[in-house]
Amino acid sequence: MTAPVPQPRRKVLGRLSLPERNFVANALRAETVGGVLLLVAAVTALIWANTAGGSYESVRGFHLGPASLGLDLSLQHWAADGLLAVFFFVAGIELKRELVAGDLRDPRAAALPVVAALCGMARPRSSTS
Repeated sequence: MTAPVPQPRRKVLGRLSLPERNFVANALRAETVGGVLLLVAAVTALIWANTAGGSYESVRGFHLGPASLGLDLSLQHWAADGLLAVFFFVAGIELKRELVAGDLRDPRAAALPVVAALCGMARPRSSTS
């Protein structure tokens, strides 16, 4: 009697076959998947921040970075500054794409958004009353 050959165990995040890789890559390229992931992350963060225990505050206040360069900042500051920079970088890339190859490549179509942006920079809305 021969012993059965054990089947290799599949890891959860192990190497995927080509059809599976294509499926995952196509799913991650869809805009709805990014939106759902962002919504799940936001809801998870809200639940975590509002539960007792204080673990969220301790993680948020953890300092990281080289102090000699003045970058010994909390994770809260790294996230705020870093994510803000990434947001404006992505917004700039999308705006350039729209102006070069998108709906705003026609100067008449781009006139209203350009005037609105200029007016917003010239006279920003005050947050004080």
